[in-house]
Amino acid sequence: MEDEGPECGKPDFVLLDQVTMEDFMENLKLRFEKGHIYTYIGEVLVSVNPYQELPLYGPEAIARYQGRELYERPPHLYAVANAAYRAMKRRSRDTCIVISGESGAGKTEASRHIMQYIAAVTNPSQRAEVERVKDVLLKSTCVLEAFGNARTNRNHNSSRFGKYMDINFDFKGDPVGGHIHSYLLEKSRVLKQHVGERNFHAFYQVLDSDEKSHHQAVTEAMRVIGFSPEEVASVHRILAAILHLGNIKFVELEESSLEQRGLAVTDEVLVDHVAELTATPRGMVLRCLLARTVASGGRELIEKGHTAAEASYARDACAKAVYQRLFEWVVDRINRVMEPRDRDPRRDGKDTVIGVLDIYGFEVFPVNSFEQFCINYCNEKLQQLFIQLILKQEQEEYEREGIAWQSVEYFNNATIVDLVERPHRGILAVLDEACGSAGPITDRIFLQTLDTHHRNHPHYTSRQLCPTDKTMEFGRDFRIKHYAGDVMYSVEGFIDKNRDSLFQDFKRLLYNSTDPTLRAMWPDGQQDITEVTKRPLTAGTLFKNSMVALVENLASKEPFYVRCIKPNEDKVAAKLDEGHCRHQVAYLGLLENVRVRRAGFASRQPYSRFLLRYKMTCEYTWPNHLLGSDRAAVSALLEQHGLQGDVAFGHSKLFIRSPRTLVTLEQSRACLIPIIVLLLQKAWRGTLARRHFRRLRAVYTIMRWFRRHKVRAHLAEMQRRFLAARQPPLYGRDLVWPLPPAVLQPFQDICQVLFCRWRARQLVKNIPPSDMAQIKAKVAAMAALQELRQDWGCRRAWARDYLSSATDNPTASGLFAQRLKTLREKDGFGAVLFSSHVRKVNRFNKSRDRALLLTDRHLYKLEPGRQYRVMRAVPLDVVTGLSVTSGRDQLVVLHARGYDDLVVCLHRSRPPLDNRVGELVGVLAAHCQGEGRALEVRVSDCIPLTQRGARRLVSVEPKPEQPEPDFRCSRGAFTLLWPGC
Repeated sequence: MEDEGPECGKPDFVLLDQVTMEDFMENLKLRFEKGHIYTYIGEVLVSVNPYQELPLYGPEAIARYQGRELYERPPHLYAVANAAYRAMKRRSRDTCIVISGESGAGKTEASRHIMQYIAAVTNPSQRAEVERVKDVLLKSTCVLEAFGNARTNRNHNSSRFGKYMDINFDFKGDPVGGHIHSYLLEKSRVLKQHVGERNFHAFYQVLDSDEKSHHQAVTEAMRVIGFSPEEVASVHRILAAILHLGNIKFVELEESSLEQRGLAVTDEVLVDHVAELTATPRGMVLRCLLARTVASGGRELIEKGHTAAEASYARDACAKAVYQRLFEWVVDRINRVMEPRDRDPRRDGKDTVIGVLDIYGFEVFPVNSFEQFCINYCNEKLQQLFIQLILKQEQEEYEREGIAWQSVEYFNNATIVDLVERPHRGILAVLDEACGSAGPITDRIFLQTLDTHHRNHPHYTSRQLCPTDKTMEFGRDFRIKHYAGDVMYSVEGFIDKNRDSLFQDFKRLLYNSTDPTLRAMWPDGQQDITEVTKRPLTAGTLFKNSMVALVENLASKEPFYVRCIKPNEDKVAAKLDEGHCRHQVAYLGLLENVRVRRAGFASRQPYSRFLLRYKMTCEYTWPNHLLGSDRAAVSALLEQHGLQGDVAFGHSKLFIRSPRTLVTLEQSRACLIPIIVLLLQKAWRGTLARRHFRRLRAVYTIMRWFRRHKVRAHLAEMQRRFLAARQPPLYGRDLVWPLPPAVLQPFQDICQVLFCRWRARQLVKNIPPSDMAQIKAKVAAMAALQELRQDWGCRRAWARDYLSSATDNPTASGLFAQRLKTLREKDGFGAVLFSSHVRKVNRFNKSRDRALLLTDRHLYKLEPGRQYRVMRAVPLDVVTGLSVTSGRDQLVVLHARGYDDLVVCLHRSRPPLDNRVGELVGVLAAHCQGEGRALEVRVSDCIPLTQRGARRLVSVEPKPEQPEPDFRCSRGAFTLLWPGC
């Protein structure tokens, strides 16, 4: 088993070298100290209460055990639950899980974990009806614990009743219903408890604010189950009524001359509370408490008053009966909700059942009464069934596998069971006879009768029969030698508790309640008092009958057992009291269970499972055998180890006598496992590497072919789109390039550049040589302005020399021509790049009309009014740049190295306000490119400039009413007033 090393002890007590109490306790203690609270005895699970939360439960743990065999995983409650569920589902056979142990051993918690496991592994299709049943099954535990559990000195959540739950499953293995049987509720706890103990949880949840969270949980569980709000409120009122009823006290009135001796309630307000809470008339409640009505022989009704003692007895009997009826009603209400709905065996198939029995364990108190007698009788019956079924299972398996059966000696407790339930002479029969006899029959007389009948019984004794035993008192105590040990019982109260009588007045009172829930609990209250009825069965007989029925029910199912052990009386974690545990091991019969299991063979496994675990220890079976059958392979394996003399071969299983054989095989396996693990790791890593390589190769192949496909498709698409690209005059200008694959993006970028160059070449070829200079200038302007100025005169023809044009300069073009001729002879320039009239502003904040002449040698500022006299000539090679704005204005600032910046506005053009800034920028930029030097062109709506070392700014202000462009100066800044918008 995984996670079970030798340092944790033997996971199965059957594997002990010697079956002694010392060896058993040593293994139990070792496993408990290592945190392993579960151990097997074959298929029986021994569970030790850890008194702390352990990380052993939850969805992950459930997944580890689901669908596994018992011995494939470490011992666990989930393994037993899974085995019972698989047996039920696989073989369509009813199964049951019997959980036993003393109070505080963890039976209730074990039952809860089993229910959680069954709920978790069922209904994978999430059917609504199945989910409803699962919710009711889980929530019913919470409700039943509230009304049936209490805090005792041995256990904070002790079940004070026995519970057997049948869970019905359909052919798919999903729960479709259920039924709960309850046994012997300890209703006397309603009246009084031992020191340090408490009443049932439900009372504290109604009253105590500290129990608020538990109260809310129970109320929510009742809502989920299907209790109506009115029913829940009625339950709370009944609990309160029981508490008020218990506070009622009686006082006897002294006899006087005016009245006879009588009885009264000390505090009648309590009667008002009880009447209100039970929805009954106050007068009737008071009358039932103080007197009872009897019918005489002539059917005449007589009211007989109580003494104080009789009234207290009647009050207590009523309180116990009301709580018992309430508990039975809660159980019946849950059963009605869990009843399978609309099930037709002909249509749905036969339902199978898993039963879960959580019943009180063997009890020995300082004073043991009728309740402990019934509980211990129950444990005797279950122990008898346990031994019988274990032996029966063993014998059936031996016969099924063809192995000779060997008889096993064990303690048979049938004589003890017979002592209790034998007709006419058994203790219960004698007790019933005492209860049914007329006249004053006391508990002492009952004990004397027992002494007479069982004087020679080996398991019965009393002080009368053994006068030297001073641990017992005369006329009160008797002792039974149970299988679990001797228990001394006190007969005081046996007859009253067995009669369990309640006056008919209370039954009629509660039946006539206006509370429908309370009324439903008392159907026998409608009986007329004068009606002659059959004597009701006693409590002991009812319990015996229920035990007989329970045992018959369990015997018809395939049983699985959980034997719970309480490690100490202090309810603390990590402490195991060997003496206390030794006693439980003895009375639970665990050693006998081990002996029965080992009587013939300590272990048995199917051949296939045996090979799966040990085949690596034999060369003939590893990795797979080639023999005729698994049995032959197992035989070869055992012969190689020399173990064939310690086994027997069944039809489908191998039976192993000695645990040492298993130890030898496990040791051989443990030595080989690391080698096999390395081999498997190597093979698996190689497989993973090869698989990864094949996947990568496939991926790269797919990628390569896909890329080829994408490239071909893209090139084909480009070819299709560019078939008409050679057609003039557009030469493919409006063609849309297809989106390329990522791998072709650089290629397409190059193609686009080449295409642009080719298209430009096609367009340029058709341009006349006379227009080339203009085209180059426009290209240079476009590059220099970088789309920062939207309107720069690209679409019009550029004349360049506007002062020589008779259109632009009709009055002075001749004078300018003469001046131009003079300057050419003087400076020797080759061509006029640009000329225009301008409005300039100087450093003295004065604006004047001037002319601007740009040649390939100089930049001239001319005075039009004086025959274009040269006012300044700046060598063109010192001009470093120019600045313009982004608008339609004609502002230009020329920057020259060693000279003040020249601020001008082109004007007096034809047509007026013609856009010529782009032309000036283009011709100057093209000339600089031809000389191989850079020209800095800046576009800004606020242009900085320098004049005589002073920094200034020039900007443009649109002014539609302005007739001509002009400059305005203020605070060291220039503003061009532009007539346009």
